[in-house]
Amino acid sequence: MQTPEKPLDILVVAAHPDDAEISVGGTIIRSVREGLQVGVLDLTTGEPTPYGTLERRAAETRAANEILGIAWRHNLGLPNRSLEANLEARRRVAEAFRITRPRLILTHYWDDLHPDHVAASQLTEAARFWAKLSRSDMAGAPFFPPMVLYYWSIHRRKHTDPRFVIDVSEVMEEKLKAIECYRSQVIDGRPDRFPTVLDDIRAIARYWGWTIGAAYGEPFAARDQLAIDGLGRVLSPSSP
Repeated sequence: MQTPEKPLDILVVAAHPDDAEISVGGTIIRSVREGLQVGVLDLTTGEPTPYGTLERRAAETRAANEILGIAWRHNLGLPNRSLEANLEARRRVAEAFRITRPRLILTHYWDDLHPDHVAASQLTEAARFWAKLSRSDMAGAPFFPPMVLYYWSIHRRKHTDPRFVIDVSEVMEEKLKAIECYRSQVIDGRPDRFPTVLDDIRAIARYWGWTIGAAYGEPFAARDQLAIDGLGRVLSPSSP
């Protein structure tokens, strides 16, 4: 695993290539534009799928990386469709945390229809604890990521109750372009009539944008309390 040139400000942990783009692609692009060091840790290759191959999925990921502008990305190659929060997987994710040393981790919400997403959430939490262990033969120096936030996928079709919403209005079109790179997953073999997968992704972002008085938004959950640096930092949704 290659060490990033600088410790990461944000590391997105995703079960499959395309999960990061679909769920938090706007936040990634916005954060990069703000000068933050952002990386993505894909836990599996995402294959096999009906229209994908290992080679094609890797090429799609490289194309998406160019749009995201991220500083680091790595794929652990854990088993797709049967991802488990076992000890070996926990060790490998913990080593990634020790090597990248992120100040903030973004990962899947713990309640999801896709078992791989649930396992990814569990792995992230367990690996966060393991990453700080001393007297260990794990790669990298002990490190405890200070904060974990959780994002939603598009599988569970119910209203969620996020802790906050990020305004991604200015980068929404770039987010969609990054998702479109995964043609084998979101375009090939799917009906081209409205609403397409991309239509749904835009509509979901539009809804969350509406909740904060913006064009588009991405919601996040948190288990920990979040500190706010003064009430002047709190923004209310714009009045209609």
